[in-house]
Amino acid sequence: MPGYLIADIEVTNQDMFDEYRKVVPATIEKYGGEYIIRGGAAEALEGDWNPNRVVVLKFESLERAKEWYNSDEYQSILSLRTGASNGNVIMVDAP
Repeated sequence: MPGYLIADIEVTNQDMFDEYRKVVPATIEKYGGEYIIRGGAAEALEGDWNPNRVVVLKFESLERAKEWYNSDEYQSILSLRTGASNGNVIMVDAP
């Protein structure tokens, strides 16, 4: 069953975030992941969540998503994202 990573990111340093965006796709692809949503307009319908930049990644399983996130390849570039943005990231196991 698929596993998803869902992120809501507020970019605070566009140049640094652009560097991250250049290198992260290859790490996602290596672990069989794919972008389902990568930015775009978001509209809140209920509650007090006002998302900034929403990203959804799909992997073949939650375990594979965790392998990607904890991989040397991703961990070596993670500081580009965390240094260039604030946000929330979760993983979801889809039945």
